[in-house]
Amino acid sequence: MSAAKNTKVLGRGLGAILDTEAMTTLGDAPRRTNSLMEEIAVDLISPNPHQPRSVFDEETLRELTDSIRAMGVIQPITVNRAEGGRYVIISGERRYRASRLAGMETIPAYVREVDDQAIHEMALVENIQRQDLNAIDVAMSLQRLVDECSLTQDMLSSRVGKKRSTIANYMRLLSLPPEVQYAVRDELISMGHAKAIASAPEGEQVAMLKKVIKKGLSVRQAEEMARKLAEGGGVEAAVGDEEFPESYTRLVEHLERLFSQDIAIKRNSKGGGRITIGFGSDADIEGFLRKFDGID
Repeated sequence: MSAAKNTKVLGRGLGAILDTEAMTTLGDAPRRTNSLMEEIAVDLISPNPHQPRSVFDEETLRELTDSIRAMGVIQPITVNRAEGGRYVIISGERRYRASRLAGMETIPAYVREVDDQAIHEMALVENIQRQDLNAIDVAMSLQRLVDECSLTQDMLSSRVGKKRSTIANYMRLLSLPPEVQYAVRDELISMGHAKAIASAPEGEQVAMLKKVIKKGLSVRQAEEMARKLAEGGGVEAAVGDEEFPESYTRLVEHLERLFSQDIAIKRNSKGGGRITIGFGSDADIEGFLRKFDGID
C-alpha cells in the first residue's frame, strides 16, 4: 500500500509540523516527502498519555466504528516509534479507538521518530484543529502551547495556521470570569458575544453575561451594550428594561447557527415585531444559501 495513494490532506498547521503529506502541490510541480506509511497491528499502538483530548463523544465514535467496518480507515493515524517495537499515537486517537471497536487487526499509520516534546506539541496542535472544539478549549490548548512548549503568539500562528490577531482573541477569552468561559463552553453564547463581554468593565461582565443570555442579544447588540457600559452606564441602562420570553432566546440561537451572529428581534406595541438578519457582503448571502442547500 503506497503512501501516495492513501494520504489525506491534514490541517495546515499540523501538516506543517508533521510534514506527513506524501505529495503537496507547489505551482505545477509535485513535492514528495520521506514520511513512512505502514499497516501496524492495533495491539502494538498505545494512546498518547499527554493527549489533551480526554472525552470522546460515544455516538460519533459508534458512527465512525460503523464506517470503519464498512470502508476501513480512510485517513491514516500518525504515530511515533517507541521502545520494544511499540508505537505511541501523535494524532488520530479517535480513529484508533474506533478501529479497536470495529475489530480491526491493523491500522494504516504514518510513522515518525520525534522526541516527547515534539509529540506533546503535535498533539496540542491536532487538538486545536478539531472542528468540534469550542472556543474556550481552543484557547486553553493555545495557552498550553505557550506554557508547556515555550511558543510565542507568532510561533503559534505558524503552527496552527491562524492569524496572530485570531490567536490573541482566543487567548483573551481566558481572562474572562469563569461564568463567561462556562457559557462559551456550553454554547450558551458565541465567541463573538464573549469578545463583546471582554470589552466591558470587569465588574460588569458577569451581569452583562446574564443579560445577554436572558434577552437573547445578538453580537452587535452585545457590543453596543459593552460600549455603553464602558461609558459609565449600568447594565440595566445599557440594555433597557424590555424582557423577552425564553422562546425568543432559543430562536436567536437557532438563527445564528444558520445565518450570522448579527440577529436582532424587536417587538412592537401590537404584540408583533420584526426579526433582522445582518450580513457583511454578498459572500455572506452565498454562505447562507450553502447552509440551506445542506439542509435539503
